[in-house]
Amino acid sequence: MMSFQTLWPFHIILIVTFISHGSSQAGYYSFMKDATFAPIFARFDYIIIGGGTSGCALAATLSQNATVLVLERGGSPYDFPAATDIGNFATTLSNTSPKSWSQLFVSEDGVYNTRARVLGGGSVLNAGFYTRAGDDYVKEAEWMSDEVEAAYEWVEKKVAFKPPMLGWQTALKDGLLEAGEFPYNGFTYDHINGTKIGGTIFDNAGQRHTAANLLEYSNPDTIAVYLHATVHKILFTTKGRPRPKAYGVIFQDANGVLHKAELAKNAMNEVILCAGAIGSPQMLMLSGVGPMAHLAAHGIKPVVLDHPMVGQGMGDNPMNAIFIPSPTPVEVSLIQVVGITKFDSYIEGASGVVFSYSWTRNFFDGVLNYLNEMQTSRATTTSSLSTQSITDFFKLMNPLLNATIKAGLILQKVAGPVSRGHLELRNTNPNDNPTVRFNYYQEPEDLEKCVEGIATIIKVINSKAFSKFKYPEATIHGLLDLILSVPTNLRPRHLTSVLNLKQFCIDTVMTIWHYHGGCQVGRVVDKNYKVLGIDSLRVIDGSTFLKSPGTNPQATVMMLGRYMGQKILRERETFRKRNEEA
Repeated sequence: MMSFQTLWPFHIILIVTFISHGSSQAGYYSFMKDATFAPIFARFDYIIIGGGTSGCALAATLSQNATVLVLERGGSPYDFPAATDIGNFATTLSNTSPKSWSQLFVSEDGVYNTRARVLGGGSVLNAGFYTRAGDDYVKEAEWMSDEVEAAYEWVEKKVAFKPPMLGWQTALKDGLLEAGEFPYNGFTYDHINGTKIGGTIFDNAGQRHTAANLLEYSNPDTIAVYLHATVHKILFTTKGRPRPKAYGVIFQDANGVLHKAELAKNAMNEVILCAGAIGSPQMLMLSGVGPMAHLAAHGIKPVVLDHPMVGQGMGDNPMNAIFIPSPTPVEVSLIQVVGITKFDSYIEGASGVVFSYSWTRNFFDGVLNYLNEMQTSRATTTSSLSTQSITDFFKLMNPLLNATIKAGLILQKVAGPVSRGHLELRNTNPNDNPTVRFNYYQEPEDLEKCVEGIATIIKVINSKAFSKFKYPEATIHGLLDLILSVPTNLRPRHLTSVLNLKQFCIDTVMTIWHYHGGCQVGRVVDKNYKVLGIDSLRVIDGSTFLKSPGTNPQATVMMLGRYMGQKILRERETFRKRNEEA
């Protein structure tokens, strides 16, 4: 250990021992290795926990002028390139086996959800829509608009494309305009009221480009990315200090071997959490930063800082959808068009998703196994939810079904949302999901937005523009009934749902995977994303958001990684110059 400590001024040497010079081409990163190849001890300027949507952008940026360690608990998206093709979207997302990229969790609200467990994070699993935050959002966040613009452009050079816009998506666009969602804003990344075509992270060949591609910007000689590296805790010191300071992490590789990484000796060096809205508050708690009574109840010692707001303010934008069987073939398309309404509901759609008995069965078997595990671990609200709807569904399903369905799905997503919940530890195992409750539609304001959103979808379905993709005899009553017959969640169904859109929204709510909060700005971190009351620790990811940005957040999460990376490097340079002058 002494050799590492004596060489810290030349800490690039530490990296050369386990990074070969060379490629920073996506999929062939010389600096990306399994954590079993990591040294038992090393020092870096920045330690980033989570190689996800923000973490990759942040790491690539910081590596331009500092040494960077990225610890990603999952594997590489480049190991199975076909899994990220547009045609495999549903299969990849629904594969919740123990080592898959998609980690299932069921919120206490009885809604299925997913956490990414792969380099690139949610950008490897999502429906690919790329669109920026609105100007108001940027202003409220107190970000510098010119720097934000430059950061978005940096991201877009690697991952954003114009979608092809074929028959079904064109009918959705025209149907939205017929339903009154004006003006038509054409193809744009900008968040503007009306109907628009947004970007996509799928190229013209249907291949997905993810946040992991942003690592192409990295300096391959100053960055190390370790896969299957599960961080157990952040290390803090209070020695001779008025407040705690983060100085390193303990992480475990796939063989169960523990490794220690510490910050090199420089006052500007930091540990940065980029583990997402579930992972970041969970990691703070596991490290002794959170509500004191809750941490004590789980035997977490020492409690480094009583931080009651960690895990609070959890939000997940509720999504409700109507499935529309089509008499004519439809293209395989994910989100391309969006109606940005004046009443704060966003209308989007997808078509022709490949549907098979096998992946549907695997997904719901995963849900049942998950609930069984939860039931044996402790009494929870989730375990008491009825799984009868799943059992009934499979009695009706044809096991030979394996086809691209001639159908589309039009959804509404509530902006914000106003309704909020919280996250708590279930246990002290970093691999396990914490418990989370989002309280969907707890606030009447959110419910009203859903009702207006569904009413708009009904107008689109009944529009002349969309008529080619709807059976003439299909009724709205019948289409609502169809969704109510599918186990979209574990919540009870009410007979009144077909006639009462408020009840329909409550009964059929789903996630669109835009959950956020848990380490919110002004509550857990300051405007510079520094954890309040702790030195050398930041959180830079969606857990800091007060509400979800734009219609779909991934563009802004990637932008934030770049934006903050640039800001941190400028601060670092200013500090260096001051030291030289002194």
